[in-house]
Order: sequence, then structure tokens, then C-alpha cells
Amino acid sequence: MITIIGLGAGDMDQLPLGVYKQLKEVGHLYLRTKEHPVVAELEKEGITYTAFDKIYETYDTFDTVYDAIVKRLTDENEKDDIVYAVPGHPMVAERVVQLLLESDVEVEIKGGQSFLDDLFTSLKVDPIDGFQLLDATGFSVDDLSLGQHMVFCQVYNAEMASNVKLPLLEILPFDYEIFIVTAVGSNQEVIKRVPLYELDHEIVLNNLTSVYVPPIPDKLRYHELRMLRNVLSRLRGLDGCPWDQEQTHQSLKKNLIEETQELLEALDGDDIDHLIEELGDVLLQVAFHAQIGEEEGYFSMDEVIRTLNEKLIRRHPHVFGSQNVQTPEEALAIWKEMKKKERQ
Repeated sequence: MITIIGLGAGDMDQLPLGVYKQLKEVGHLYLRTKEHPVVAELEKEGITYTAFDKIYETYDTFDTVYDAIVKRLTDENEKDDIVYAVPGHPMVAERVVQLLLESDVEVEIKGGQSFLDDLFTSLKVDPIDGFQLLDATGFSVDDLSLGQHMVFCQVYNAEMASNVKLPLLEILPFDYEIFIVTAVGSNQEVIKRVPLYELDHEIVLNNLTSVYVPPIPDKLRYHELRMLRNVLSRLRGLDGCPWDQEQTHQSLKKNLIEETQELLEALDGDDIDHLIEELGDVLLQVAFHAQIGEEEGYFSMDEVIRTLNEKLIRRHPHVFGSQNVQTPEEALAIWKEMKKKERQ
């Protein structure tokens, strides 16, 4: 068996008594990293260990690092039961633990305190409002819930801080205030408020560092499709605009034609700003029809988007399936063939 123990979010004072007793009874401990305050205390008490910090220096990607740690642990486990310790709680932001749980190895989780409770307490944040826990080593801007509290973990050096900063700068002002939180809940706790652009300038970053991004106000989220839907719903609502309220699918037909013609002119004019505006006007027509459809109970924007995605995937079996295509002509032929089958 591999027993996995969490070392908590900070120093020895945060360690539950039961976890401390288990650590004291271990003959030899395996650690994801020795860079943790509890490890220094355990060293003083004579506990021996093998840490995997050098593996991080050996491989170029985190996936290969995690695979190497899993292999080392499973190899050692073939000889005897072992104990593996990780920062925080084993079930929070520990990819190696997830890989072990997916394997054939027998795994037992033995607690540990997550940093999240202390983080919410120190920042005076109530998670009932909604929050996201994100891995700084890899995330997509499209996955962000900007209206919720966002916590980025594993911001242990300037490179990881840049991984967080650069995508956020695409959607937030450069001086949007965020919080760098280190060793939260311990006697070494540091919470520093900084503008977003200074995030990777901060030199005090380590394995116990996270970044907290407060919920983004609506005025900074006008780029989201959700905001367009909210605006149209308001315009069509009881206290909305009389003109918007009386529009129907039929009355909007001429608008769609006019906006499409203006979009074609913008394409011919090679004017980027004009093109952005006219693309928005055409999108407005699509969203307007979807809003009317939703009010009438027939369809919604979600159904429009889902139908489109299903069609694109279905008509590109050479991208999303196993077919092979070498030329644009072959791709177009497949598109037409799939379209013909759909009509049948």
C-alpha cells in the first residue's frame, strides 16, 4: 500500500495531531518536495526521507515529472508499503495523487489541512459566493469564471507567476489589484496586494504561494457572450427599450440583410476597427433572434451554439475522427458529402 499524508499549508502548528503521530512512526518518508516548513521540523526530530525535487530539474514538462514520480513510488511500493507526503491536502492540487488513484496500486489517503480554509479566513472571503481553484502550471482563459473568486495555486516562481499574469492581462486592466498569498495561516503568513502587471516582479514566491484574484465586476466583462445575453434580456424586459421589445423574427429580417451588407463593405475596405464593429452588428442579429426564441420557449443561444459545434465536428471527420485529408479540395468534398447525408 502507498499511504499518502498531507503536510498542511504551513508550519508544524497547523499539523493535526493524528497526522503528526503518523509521520513520527514512519521509518522512511517519500516527499514530493522538501521545501516545506514542516519538513525542516521533522528533520530535527530525526525523520529520514527521500525528496523528489531533483526530478523537477531533470524533466522539461510537468507531465513527465509526475510520471517519473509515480514510477519511482510504484517501484518502491513493490518492495514494501511506503508513505508519501505532499504539501497541503493530498486531494487538493496534487496530480501525482490522482495518477496513483487511477493506477492499480492500493492507496490510502491520510488527511492533512488544505490551504483553502486559511486562505478564505485571511482574505475574509466566503466561498459560498463561488470560487475557482486553478493550477498555475496550465489553465485556459476560456475556463475562467470571472465573476467568482479565483485562486491560482502552484505559483512557486516567477515563471509560474507569468503563466498567470499574461493570460489575465488579455482581459483585465494592467493595474487590476490581486493578492499574493504565502504560507497562509502560519506564523510566516504574508499577504501582499499588488497590481496585476507586477505579479511576476515579486521575488518572494515559493511552494506555499498562491494568487487570489477577486471577482471581476461586470463593467470589465463586456467581452463575454453572457454579458451580451444579459443586455438583450434587459432591453427586451419590462423596463427595457420599446423598440427592442416589439421586434420579431420577421421584423428583424431586413436588419440582418443590412448588417451583412455593411460587413461585406468592411471586409472590402480592409479596416480592422470597422470590421470589428460590423462583425458585432451581425452577431447582434444572431443573439437577438436567439433571445426571441428563448422568450417564446422554442430555442436558446445555447442550442444555437451546440448545434453549430456538433455540425463543425461532424463535418470534419478528418480533424475530429480518423479520416485522412491532404488538400482543401478533399476537405470540401467531405463537407459536402456529410451535408448530403444529413439532408437524407
